[in-house]
Amino acid sequence: MPRCLQFSLLALLFVLMPFSIDADEKNDGFVSIFDGKTLGHWDGNPKLWSVEDGAITGVNSKDDPIPGNTFIIWRGGQTADFELKLQYKIVGGNSGIQYRSFEVPDNKWVVGGYQADFEAGDRFSGILYGERFRGVLADRGQKTVINEEGKPEVVGSVGDSEEIGTHIKKEDWNDYHIIARGNHFVHKINGVVTCECTDEDDAARDKGILALQLHAGPPMKVQFRKILYKPLPQKKK
Repeated sequence: MPRCLQFSLLALLFVLMPFSIDADEKNDGFVSIFDGKTLGHWDGNPKLWSVEDGAITGVNSKDDPIPGNTFIIWRGGQTADFELKLQYKIVGGNSGIQYRSFEVPDNKWVVGGYQADFEAGDRFSGILYGERFRGVLADRGQKTVINEEGKPEVVGSVGDSEEIGTHIKKEDWNDYHIIARGNHFVHKINGVVTCECTDEDDAARDKGILALQLHAGPPMKVQFRKILYKPLPQKKK
């Protein structure tokens, strides 16, 4: 075969050959907000938070328990309309991911606002909780609307709570995905929708800080890694 013809055929095959871009390379607009090595852009009590095995790690020890819930805060900007994907692992206790949240005055590293909850137990993982902010807003399996009095009304279902719970791994890594568009919130764990909420209360928050929780109470260890954030065009309520 003439060399020029061989080259032309190889070039044509390269053009026609199907290929895919790895998800970690493409990222679909997501950007990493944790480098896996340091706590750069993250602000928490250094006695409680560190980087261990490539993960942001918080420990509440038996010998030196924390007096109240504390948080490590992302200082890279505020969350408004966004998607967040991360992996978490928890051994003992309860934790959560704060978004569109606020810092409590005169209480360093204390945060309130919307929380994507999770725990070592079987009850709360996947719910939408209002930390210092109206309590449970959507239980696992529920689709709710928060009325003008700040009370959640169940308007539908995204599945059975116990069945959803079977998809959550104990003392192992799980994928958490949070979507906030306007006043509508969706939580997913391991690809399964755990709850949905539409906040029609005047107290609804349209922006705020992102933070990770270390809960007071029994000894626990919580870890977060592969933290990917994508801002979205902000919608009106």
